[in-house]
Amino acid sequence: MSKPVDLVQGTLDLLILKILALEPLHGWALSQRLKQVSGEVLQVSDGSLYPALHKLEQEGWITAEWKATENNRRAKFYSLTRMGRKHLEQEAGNWARLSGAISRVVKLNEA
Repeated sequence: MSKPVDLVQGTLDLLILKILALEPLHGWALSQRLKQVSGEVLQVSDGSLYPALHKLEQEGWITAEWKATENNRRAKFYSLTRMGRKHLEQEAGNWARLSGAISRVVKLNEA
């Protein structure tokens, strides 16, 4: 099996919003959930995850709150805002159109 793939920023924003739509999570749990749900194909480094979370928070699409984790450690838990849900819906639609178009091109028969 090959190693997990690093994600590009635009795609990462969409994936973060989708995962947070399910439940509030802290950064480490969010990266683990992404890895798990993708069958260990996708992973994100801290150097990409935390700047993306900060940007999403600045945009008003997520909020953050300090809470205790299941291990009783303090961590920042992120959750989706109402504005974030609307943005997620729009971006998911854009992704569906783009990925469908790319799939059609990739499936072309060679001469």
